Amino acid sequence: MSSSQQDIEQRVRLAGSNMFELLLFRLGEAPGSEQRSALREAGVSAKALTPVRELYGINVFKVREILAMPTITAVAGSNEEILGVADIRGQIIPVIDLARITGCRPKNGPKILLVTEFARTTQGFAVEEVDDIVRLEWNQVLSAESHSGGKTVTSFARLDGNVDGSRLAQVLDVERIVRDVLPSRQADITEANTGRLQLKPGARVLAADDSGVARALIEQSLTAMGVPFVMTKTGKEAWDVLESALKKAQKEGTEVADHIALVLTDLEMPEMDGFTLTRRIKAETGLMHIPVVIHSSLSGSANEQHVRKVGANAYVSKFEASELANVMRGALAHAA
Repeated sequence: MSSSQQDIEQRVRLAGSNMFELLLFRLGEAPGSEQRSALREAGVSAKALTPVRELYGINVFKVREILAMPTITAVAGSNEEILGVADIRGQIIPVIDLARITGCRPKNGPKILLVTEFARTTQGFAVEEVDDIVRLEWNQVLSAESHSGGKTVTSFARLDGNVDGSRLAQVLDVERIVRDVLPSRQADITEANTGRLQLKPGARVLAADDSGVARALIEQSLTAMGVPFVMTKTGKEAWDVLESALKKAQKEGTEVADHIALVLTDLEMPEMDGFTLTRRIKAETGLMHIPVVIHSSLSGSANEQHVRKVGANAYVSKFEASELANVMRGALAHAA
């Protein structure tokens, strides 16, 4: 079996168990360390006053390779959160300073480069050190939106699996970081580049994505298509909406498709990922005919093969509004 096929099979096995792998890394002393140090010098003794080096995480499947920090070439006039560019095997990629973005202070500067690929982009993230790779269930991951005012963290991962006292890792919203630091040159999302999408009267699109920036783009796209929609933040929330729609359809003697015309789902989400959501939909008699389009930043042909294996009707890589519209249109036409 080729390494690519092995990779696909591994992802299918993990997805079948609602699991994923998280690469843990550190960026330096977290904000607030100065206050803790001052208290320590004033005679306040507590282990909690040790300067904190928080754990951060990124899905392993977004990481192409991990390197010792290569030579960085500064670029005149670039964003202060860009260290410069690096030549990685003949490819020039921007290097993003994650410590600056999160407010951390590495002692001796970043030493490791995470070369990442997602959402049709390749870039490097500079980190202080890599800590570990852990395998987690998605129900160990909780949305950060109701617990944090920060925009760079999408969720918290319980590393020990315990409800109380577990170590936590902050899962960074790398899609938002890249979009904020490296603004794209995409055209404005309008009906002109998406076209109208016709649904049955009363039917809606159900969308699920844990990234705030991704939800905003999806909402803009669906609005430009003239499509009513329900937006959720996790696969669990989307599943709850589907169960309610199924009960309503059964009570009224109608089809669920009269209420939910299509499900558009991300893959990486707290509580329940997109693969598990897709599998549940396709296993439920009353829901299995609803087309499911997976809309993911995990781009590449390997992921497309992976998506077909878990039963989704279509796959589209983030984020091109016109392509998203075309894929949704095709999935609806095929299901009709």
